[in-house]
Amino acid sequence: MEKQGDLVQGTLDMLVLKALARGAKHGYGVAEWIHESSNDVLHVEEGALYPALHRLELKGLLSAEWGASENNRRAKYYALTAAGRKKLAEEAEYWRRMSAAIARVMQMA
Repeated sequence: MEKQGDLVQGTLDMLVLKALARGAKHGYGVAEWIHESSNDVLHVEEGALYPALHRLELKGLLSAEWGASENNRRAKYYALTAAGRKKLAEEAEYWRRMSAAIARVMQMA
């Protein structure tokens, strides 16, 4: 049984890209944005988040650089690349089509 707030398989990358659409964030900032933007429903565990960030960076969808966090600690900040923005648009459109189709099926008597 899935617990409340588990992400649907395949959505983490899209949510990470969306979290970075307005500007660079460190990993904790990405997780916090997703949690707050979902009205505290979605939770991203570190064990899933950091591998996703590294995977997206290796694919060229994110760039990364070291900087200082709000606590004046060293943190890696991630930002979308042009390829990342394109991928986000593709994923958002796919999600809109899939969620609309699922909604139609669920409304059937």
